[in-house]
Amino acid sequence: MQNKIILAVCAAFAFVSLAACASPAPPPPPPVATLAAAIPSATSAPTNTTAPTSTATPTNTFTPTFTPTFTPTRTNTPTPTFTPTIHPDLQAVTIDGLRAREYRGGQIRITNTITVTDAYTRTYITFPSDGLTISGLMHVPFGQGPFPVIILNHGYIPPSQYVTGSDTYRAADILARNGFLTISPDFRGYARSDNGLNVFRSGYMIDALNAAASVKSLPYADPKRIGMWGHSMGGGVTTRAMVVSDLIKAHVLYAPVSADVRVRRFTGGLSGVGQGDADLTDSYFFWSRNPQLIHDVSPIHFFKYVTAPVQIHIGEIDTTVEPAWSEAIRDELQANNKYVEFYAYPRQAHAFIGAGWTLFNQRVVAFFNKHVKNAK
Repeated sequence: MQNKIILAVCAAFAFVSLAACASPAPPPPPPVATLAAAIPSATSAPTNTTAPTSTATPTNTFTPTFTPTFTPTRTNTPTPTFTPTIHPDLQAVTIDGLRAREYRGGQIRITNTITVTDAYTRTYITFPSDGLTISGLMHVPFGQGPFPVIILNHGYIPPSQYVTGSDTYRAADILARNGFLTISPDFRGYARSDNGLNVFRSGYMIDALNAAASVKSLPYADPKRIGMWGHSMGGGVTTRAMVVSDLIKAHVLYAPVSADVRVRRFTGGLSGVGQGDADLTDSYFFWSRNPQLIHDVSPIHFFKYVTAPVQIHIGEIDTTVEPAWSEAIRDELQANNKYVEFYAYPRQAHAFIGAGWTLFNQRVVAFFNKHVKNAK
């Protein structure tokens, strides 16, 4: 009997377990208080009707607000540029500065007689210029003086290769045989000459005009009848001289360099003893890029000052200087109503030869005869 009861209980337990596996519906969980139930809403009536015994001080929850920080906008202020005062030596080499100074020259001294020909005596000379001693060559024709004078300005030759009379002795020979006393300055820094300041090669022109002014020291030279001749760089020296001084009665430009310093070739820069002056060096490199200064040192802009006739000679196949530079000088002289003769030579280069050289000298002698030798 006891065994039957145990079997009945086990069968009932198995039936209950099988029913649980076939329909998994767990009993609902016990109720849990929700957050909404725990915190009364603003519209619901409070559950605690008892007045609170103390008033809680509300906590001020700080909500940060964004306040933009002011960052000043960077203004691109231009950096001030330094403009130095024009160095006095640069003011002195403008055309107006060169016109304002005096060219007194001094005593021409014969240091050595080189040659006595059938027509003239050739000698080495010196003369003062700007406190410097400048060497040179002089041809004195035979005959009764005082003789008309021609200053011969040589072209560019490296100083290490230059000797007194280079580039001018052939012309000096022809002019002396035609009754002209000739002086060929070596220019500062050349041959036996002292070295000196030479900004834009204005020092060479100063030497040439001091040579002309020194003529008065020679009893056999006529200081009132002086002409000037210049080849290449010496043509540039002569071009500058013709707008600075009225002492010269006639000018010959033989294949001259440009009269506009914007054409930097052959116009020179800062040379001579002045390179040791730091203020001058700084001022030169600043102002040499200034259009107004370049204008003021360029003789082509000052042909209104020309008082003497000009003769220009250029080879049509010259590759050392541009024939257009000579044409520009001619055109500007004509624009200023100045007397100018212009000759272009076919098949002639920078140094004339053969028939071109002969014709050139015939024209030069005739020009100087008319405007220097026979000048009143």
